[in-house]
Amino acid sequence: MGTMVTRTRPVAVMAVRSRSSSRTGTAYLLLVLCEVSWAQIFSFPFRRPETCDFNQYFDISALSCAPCGANQRRDALGTSCVCLPGYHMISNNGGPSIICKKCPENMKGVTKDGWDCISCPSGLTAEGKCHCPTGHILVERNVSGSLLAQATCELCDESENSFTKANALGTRCVRCEPTFVNTSRSCSCSEPHTLAGGLCFSNTGNFRQHVISTARYGELGMSLNSEWFAKYLQATAAACWTHANLTSCQALGNMCVMNMNSYDSTTLDACRLFHYIFESTAGLISVHSVPFWRQNLPWLFYGDQPGLAPQVLSTTPLPTNFSFKGKKQLKFVAASYDIRGNFIKWQPLEGGVLQLCPDTERRLNAAYSFGTTYQQNCEISLSKLLVDFTSPVFYDVFLEYTDEEQHHSLWAIPVLNLNLQHNKLFVNQDSSSSKWLLTRRIFLVDTVSGRENDLGNQPRVIRVATQISLSIRLVPNTKNGNIYTPLLTIAYSDIDIKNAHSQSVKISFSVKYEMNQGDAFVQTDIALGVLGGLAVLSSLLKTAGWKRRIGSPMIDLQTVMKFLLYYAGDLANVFFIITVGTGLYWLIFFKAQKSVSVLLPMPVQEDRFVTYVGCAFAMKALQFLHKFISQITIDIFFIDWERPKGKVLKAVEGEGGVRSATVPVSIWRTYFVANEWNEIQTVRKINPLFQVLTTLFFLEVVGFKNLALMDSSSSLSRNPSDYTAPYSRILRYAVATAIWLVIGIIQVVFFAAFYERFIEDKIRQFVDLCSMSNVSVFLLSHRCFGYYIHGRSVHGHADTNMEEMNMNLKREAENLCSQRGLVPNTDGQTFQIAVSSQMRQHYDRIHETLTRRNGPARLLSSSGSTFEQSIKAYHTMNKFLGSFIDHVHKEMDYFIKDKLLLERILGMEFMEPMEKSIFYNDEGHSFSSVLYYGNEATLLIFDLLFFCVVDLACQDFILASFLTYLQQEIFRFIRNTVGQKNLATKTLVDERFLI
Repeated sequence: MGTMVTRTRPVAVMAVRSRSSSRTGTAYLLLVLCEVSWAQIFSFPFRRPETCDFNQYFDISALSCAPCGANQRRDALGTSCVCLPGYHMISNNGGPSIICKKCPENMKGVTKDGWDCISCPSGLTAEGKCHCPTGHILVERNVSGSLLAQATCELCDESENSFTKANALGTRCVRCEPTFVNTSRSCSCSEPHTLAGGLCFSNTGNFRQHVISTARYGELGMSLNSEWFAKYLQATAAACWTHANLTSCQALGNMCVMNMNSYDSTTLDACRLFHYIFESTAGLISVHSVPFWRQNLPWLFYGDQPGLAPQVLSTTPLPTNFSFKGKKQLKFVAASYDIRGNFIKWQPLEGGVLQLCPDTERRLNAAYSFGTTYQQNCEISLSKLLVDFTSPVFYDVFLEYTDEEQHHSLWAIPVLNLNLQHNKLFVNQDSSSSKWLLTRRIFLVDTVSGRENDLGNQPRVIRVATQISLSIRLVPNTKNGNIYTPLLTIAYSDIDIKNAHSQSVKISFSVKYEMNQGDAFVQTDIALGVLGGLAVLSSLLKTAGWKRRIGSPMIDLQTVMKFLLYYAGDLANVFFIITVGTGLYWLIFFKAQKSVSVLLPMPVQEDRFVTYVGCAFAMKALQFLHKFISQITIDIFFIDWERPKGKVLKAVEGEGGVRSATVPVSIWRTYFVANEWNEIQTVRKINPLFQVLTTLFFLEVVGFKNLALMDSSSSLSRNPSDYTAPYSRILRYAVATAIWLVIGIIQVVFFAAFYERFIEDKIRQFVDLCSMSNVSVFLLSHRCFGYYIHGRSVHGHADTNMEEMNMNLKREAENLCSQRGLVPNTDGQTFQIAVSSQMRQHYDRIHETLTRRNGPARLLSSSGSTFEQSIKAYHTMNKFLGSFIDHVHKEMDYFIKDKLLLERILGMEFMEPMEKSIFYNDEGHSFSSVLYYGNEATLLIFDLLFFCVVDLACQDFILASFLTYLQQEIFRFIRNTVGQKNLATKTLVDERFLI
């Protein structure tokens, strides 16, 4: 027989070391032995209180339904138990811990408190309590509190002696509502009197009875029957009109505000009723001498007279002043009321009273720091608004100030409600302030007027103040920080609720400061007109000089285009000067002032300034491209003065013999000079990378960008917990230009005063190189105007060995040889040249042969004859220019003279080279004008404007720095590449030897 193996489940064995082992360990052991899964431990059924049975209650500890005791059922809340009808309590320890006992047959009723049984004369209610007829009260105990054997129902005395009736609970007699007594002399309100909102009114007065209880939502284009208006509008209006009830008048005003203060002469709504009462009480005195604030009524309107709004906002300054150093905080306070018209309290607006967006108290309070432009935006879910604002709160906003006699006073803040309709017209959305209708009272969220049928229902529509803006305007020409009446502009959004949990609304709150910029605009226009006129004169002079330099007296289309290009550059400088001056003015005078006299332009007012910056950049870019193209299209030739040193024997191909030939002159010197010329084409007086990085360091790291914030602080560092105001585009431009120009000027001064003197001067080194190489540079930037660098060696030869070269330099240092200048016994090597038309024509004929094959790029693929022709043309040009410099051609001779001071200032030549060319002594090396080196101002301003335009568009100094450096490198690469090709084409230098 086989052995039968029985498999048993593994059982964990635990040794109990002592009797004092914890209950937790024992429980865990039992779980393991019983193999109960963790899912069974942590999972249990989900129950709600309303799902429990009639005889069960919801255990708030176990979160499940539990049975009530004998003769019990759950209470109204469902979280405890109560005795069944006919049973009274004999023990109650709270919650479900009660004991019930059946009442005897002769006392089946249970007292109101549930502890005793009592006999009921008029029957029982469904809960087993005694029932009394209408108008009666239930009496279960005597005056001393002893329980009566039988309850009694006492009739309240409604006669004229008492005027009492049972209260809502039927437990005591109370005096009838005063309107019942005053109107009907009883506790009932029957015909011909009217019952409204629990009040009784007489029909014999002039009060309108048929009121409109609809709430209008202009944004949604709909109206709905508001349960709140239907229930309370007529009653509050009647109480306000008939009895001058203060609370009712406030409640009526609240209903008018809930309808956006809209007035329609054909609709008898809340605002029409308010206006009716206001006009009917004209004989009453005004509150605080304000004609729009009638006694017993809230102040809702400023009146509907045309042109009243500008008078309120721009006529009377506040009798106090503000500064950036002392009185900085605006103390706004509000009188708050609930929806029923009850006064809640006075409360300061600090702490975010009017700011729906959540934030720290410190940042919320920054909204009321004088001079700080404030902007707050967020998005809030409707479900949160419904929870936080079950009933609207209404605010009358004032500015608290201290007058010269140190008395505390209030100044009313007018409200511009953009949703207000006057006879169905949105008058407050008009651009003309003379048509505005100012109001006083506001609320933030209305979740009540949109409820239909039952006030306990969720509202169908809610109204939210989505845009609140506080405008503070400075008095013109003030020196002490006087302001006009601030204006609170508010816009509401009507939201049709579909799904409150998925819907949200965007909220914004802002404080802005403004002043009349008319004078600043006029001054800017005057400066633009004057400087623009000077720019026209400057451009005309430049055009005239250009016409003389190209040797053309005719005014043609090319002349007009050239004038426009010159004018674009000069006008760019005009716009640049105006924008920099304007920006620095606002930066200095706004940030440094103590007693406020100027305020920053608003973002809308900055658009004109930004347009000027854009114009400056566009025209400067046009000027830059004009100069860029002019520089890469110049005519240049390197004159080699080196002469052959004797003759050598040279084999003759095809003849099998030899013959003597001159020693060829080395081309390497010319290549070397051409390569150096190619290198200095993009040499600048500043380091572009250092310029960008240093500017970025001061702006971002040191914190100069904080000076561009629209607040009164001049600090470079800010606390991260503080509110950060938005940036002013004008101040960003001013700070950026100031730092950029200061760093650029420092670089230029350092470059000229130190670097070029003690380290390296590449321009003068190039002139020295020409002399050492025995190569001159003949350069024409215009048809008949250019530059000449005289590089003819005073030693006769430059292609020598090291020993001879050192000897030549030593002789030159000891003045043992002639000077390097073109004119004997002078050092002048650089000249501006104005060539005659005859000389230019001769130059062009030779140059045409030289460049017929479009330069040396095709030398390797061209035929031998073409190459030889090009070589011949090169030698012809070299010989012609050399002979021209040596005065060989008497019909094309030249003379040397100094430029007049006025010629230097105007940048033009008064004398035309008719028969002879003119060489002007040029000690300033002005040939650098065809290089980056001589156009540093244009390049510096162009880079600066590029930097600022990118920053104004993106508000990002880092991105602006990166793109500025990128464009610098791109143009530098293009300049080198195209200039290199042009140099190779013009001079027959092989492009492969140009680095």
